This record gives sequence, structure tokens and C-alpha cells, in this order.
Amino acid sequence: MKHRTLGQGLEVSAIGLGCMGISASYGPAMADQDGIALIRAAAERGVTFFDTAEVYGPFANEVLVGKALAPVRDQVVIATKFGWRIEGGKNLGVSSDPARIRAVCDASLQRLGVEAIDLFYQHRVDPQVPIEDVAGTVGELIRAGKVKHFGMSEAGAATIRRAHAVQPVSAVQSEYSLWTRDVEKEVLPTLRELGIGFVPFSPLGRGFLSGAVDTTALAEGDMRRSNPRFVGEALAKNSALVTSLQAIAADKGVTSAQLALAWLLHQWEHIAPIPGTTKLHRLEENMTAADIALTPADLAAIEAAIPPSEVAGPRYEAGMMKMVGL
Repeated sequence: MKHRTLGQGLEVSAIGLGCMGISASYGPAMADQDGIALIRAAAERGVTFFDTAEVYGPFANEVLVGKALAPVRDQVVIATKFGWRIEGGKNLGVSSDPARIRAVCDASLQRLGVEAIDLFYQHRVDPQVPIEDVAGTVGELIRAGKVKHFGMSEAGAATIRRAHAVQPVSAVQSEYSLWTRDVEKEVLPTLRELGIGFVPFSPLGRGFLSGAVDTTALAEGDMRRSNPRFVGEALAKNSALVTSLQAIAADKGVTSAQLALAWLLHQWEHIAPIPGTTKLHRLEENMTAADIALTPADLAAIEAAIPPSEVAGPRYEAGMMKMVGL
């Protein structure tokens, strides 16, 4: 597996593994032994970048990731996140006050079974807490040896600048794919200027760009059942776009998922996407995307197949969109 460098010298595999779906959001959680086996299979195949969060479960995913990676702890980068108020197993909304950040850090260290968190993201910006206070608190944790790198998720360019001025940001994580390109306007130029790496989540459009999602068979609890892009007229329109992408992929002898990931990797050398999966063959399929070379003509054809203006529906329901800081 090829490697990439994010900000502050943080080196990761070119393609990481988003672990959320192993425990949450896409239907029933995998059995622990199956989730551990999948994560270890990724590490054995060269993936060194693993993404989790306290809210995935909540808490269960961090424990699982920690167990799975314990044998190779010194060979991998584990990212987790703070930024929610979780009580009684329920997420009660954003919360990034300094005391909570410190408490989440200590709890995540224990659940992951590590001495330091490699990359600690603010999961969503908290409008009630100045970002300077958030960055300063994470800076204190870095100086204390509990955290190695500071990250932000779904933050806008101005907020990133303010945070970076207090504590250098190593990575920003936001949704980015052929059908979600909001970050191209302001966020990516800001990251290039400041030397901050970028980590796209949902780089396959929650699986849709693979062309393999059967929307009629989504399990109870799968967030895509109510996602605006996966229902009604939007579904039909978006499916036609993916068909166009699949035709290009077939001509190159790859899958549409591989092509979508390769396109992302060609956008900037400091991008490391984190597709998630629960299936070993999808994991292996995704990993090979790092070896696909695309010409300028290929890139133009891919973008023409899925013009941003033709993608139907917002990427989240209205309530979730309010927490996106782009």
C-alpha cells in the first residue's frame, strides 16, 4: 500500500478504513469477532489508517478497534473524535467545552487501550464554544502526551484558520466524493495554503458510487433508508449517473468504486480517503484503487459522468445539514 503525508508530517496509508459501519449507522452491528477479523485483515494488507469515534455505538466501535489493532499498535494510526454530549447511550447534541474534551480523551484512551491518540478530531464544530478554546485544549493534551495530532471534521475555511493559528491542524475530515464536492470551493484551497491534509469520508457516496447498493434491501437502522439521495426521484436520477461512471470503469477494466477512489487520490497528494466496508472483498477492491493511474482525459471523462449540478438531493436530512460548517 502506498502512503501519503497529511499535515505536521503525519504519514498514513493512501487509503484508510472507516470503521463506523462495523458498529453503527448501516444496520445491525457486525459480531465482534467478525469486525476484529476485518480490521486485522486490513492491517495485514497494508492499511495503516483507521478511523473511529466515541459516538459510533456509542463507544462500542472504539473498543472493537482497540482490540483489533492491539497486536500492531506501533504500526498504525488510529483516529478518533470528540464533540458530542452522550448520556445514557444517546447522543444529545454537539458539545466541545474543554472539560468534556479532556474527559472524552481519557475515556477514549482507555477504550482504545493506547497511551496516546494519534489523531483527535473535533467531530462537529460547537457554535457555543470558541474554536480557539477547542484548539487550545487539544494543544494541552498534545503537550501532555495524550494526543499526537489535532484534526477537525466538517469545519469551514474560516474556522479552520482560527483553530490552526492556535494549534496546528494535521487533518480535516469532511465528506468528499464525485457526488459531494462542496469542499472544493473554500476548504481544499485553505488546506493547501496551510499545509493541512484532507481525509474524505464517504468517498463512495455511502456505497452508492459502487453501483452495488440495493436500496430495496437496506436493513432497519441503515441511515441510507431516509437519506435524500437514496429515495424517490433522486434515486432514479442518481442511479443514471452511476451507470455512466460504470461504463467508464468497464473500459478501464476496473470497478466504479475503484475509479471513484482513484479520482479522489488524483485531486491532491495530501488526500487519504477512508472508505468503510463490512466485507473483505470490498476492502481488497478499495485498496487496489491506490495503484490506478488516471490521465487528464480520464479525469475529465469521470467528472463529466457525474456533474455536481446533476446530483439529486442534499447529502443529509435537514437536521444533519445544520451541523455542517462548510
